[in-house]
Amino acid sequence: MAIIGNIIKGVIQIKDTLTPEPDPIKEQEQVLQSLLETAKDTAFGKHYNFDALLKSPTPQENFSKTVPYHDYNDMQEQWWHRLYNDESDVTWPGNPDYFALSSGTTGKSSKRIPVTNAMLDAIKKAGIAQVFALSNFDLPADFFEKEIMMLGSSTDLTEKQHHLEGEISGISASNIPFWFQGYYKPGVEIAKIDDWDERIQHIAEHAKNWDIGALSGIPSWLELMLKKVIEYHNAEHIHDIWPNLQVYTSGGVAFKPYEKSFNALLGKPITVIDTYLASEGFLAFQTRPETASMQLITDNGIYFEFIPFKPEYINEDGSLKKEAPSLTLANVKEGTDYVLIISTVSGAWRYLIGDTIQFTDVDRAEIKITGRTKFFLNTVGSQLSVNKMNDAMMHLEEKFGVKIPEFTICAKQFKDGFYHCWYLGTEDTQQDTKKIIEALDTFLKQANKNYKVARSKALKGVKVTMIKPDLFYEWNAKNKKKGGQVKMERVMNEEKFKIWEDFVSHF
Repeated sequence: MAIIGNIIKGVIQIKDTLTPEPDPIKEQEQVLQSLLETAKDTAFGKHYNFDALLKSPTPQENFSKTVPYHDYNDMQEQWWHRLYNDESDVTWPGNPDYFALSSGTTGKSSKRIPVTNAMLDAIKKAGIAQVFALSNFDLPADFFEKEIMMLGSSTDLTEKQHHLEGEISGISASNIPFWFQGYYKPGVEIAKIDDWDERIQHIAEHAKNWDIGALSGIPSWLELMLKKVIEYHNAEHIHDIWPNLQVYTSGGVAFKPYEKSFNALLGKPITVIDTYLASEGFLAFQTRPETASMQLITDNGIYFEFIPFKPEYINEDGSLKKEAPSLTLANVKEGTDYVLIISTVSGAWRYLIGDTIQFTDVDRAEIKITGRTKFFLNTVGSQLSVNKMNDAMMHLEEKFGVKIPEFTICAKQFKDGFYHCWYLGTEDTQQDTKKIIEALDTFLKQANKNYKVARSKALKGVKVTMIKPDLFYEWNAKNKKKGGQVKMERVMNEEKFKIWEDFVSHF
């Protein structure tokens, strides 16, 4: 009998029963008040007169009028660069011990995003809240005695200019609470290995020694890890190795495109729970099984604003126009795409995180990620979001019985006009390309009226190239680094796409 598991499950259920229903709108008002109060004596707070905002009868409205939008380059060039010289109280009290490295999906040099102790506390608090939310998923008591495989970046952080640097998953894992260390796999020593292939080899070798009940990580890299473990032990599926695996917490990208290929590695169905942990903070997680949407964490050091995702508010490079209007949680609507803006306990202010979201339940503050501002394909007016691209891939998977976990696209100009050039990652590369093109084009015309209009004008057609999924992973390894938070860029400009096509041609 799972005695410890029953105790843990009982505590979770009691906590869930005693916790009052949240009021996300009121919580957000309180978070902004706390952020402004804490940072009012920083250089940033004095520059934008946070004292006056706190005394204002409408602090949310005046905050949006007073503080401009910032992307990473704005924060870095105007404020954060001062932190590297040990200057304190720049955008948040003190000087952070950590910087999260994030190359995102651009392939450029890493961003260095401050991670304060207050942010680490917020991430831990969010993680605990997620554990308590498991009471909604009707998991058996023995699940709470199993180990958790967290496949992130290396926890062997780099010391630079009196700070420690690494990806947010590595920073978080290096600060896990002592009581959790007994559950955490692959364990401290293996997690420190910087080389991804070497780390995965060690995981494969030790896999049978662990009783894994849950997995956590970005789908693409987790799939490769699972394949390595299965191959190493000559097993049919991962449940031959970890028979008690019951939960996968996905994060970083939408899970849907990976669902078919991921499920092929399992011996039985498991519960998939989406999370939204970015380099800038832990933003949301799925709290109930009735929906795949995630609930924004509205009471934990992050203040959210939302900008309608319309072409007139977005520059071609994905940045925001200064006049773009922002909405608070009290004013958003379901079914509308918004650009997500955050202000945080790490000293990011009205910060463009780069993601677009859509509310599925405003009262619960539940969202789904619909894409990236830079991955919005509108070269010829098609207004094609990553969300629609993902839907198209799932349509092709169902129609042709294939698995397409990876893809990328470019609006490329030819002599007769523009074409959407797709590279689809699938093991079944012998599919009839003409039928794939017809099905893809037809689906997008039906799913997106702007795409249909564009196809009657400047957008002349669709081109498709089928390649093995491994090429996408090799591309990431060549341009950035394997594993961790690294994600494939779904949309490329013509300059980047030319490099990509040259890379693929060598295989």
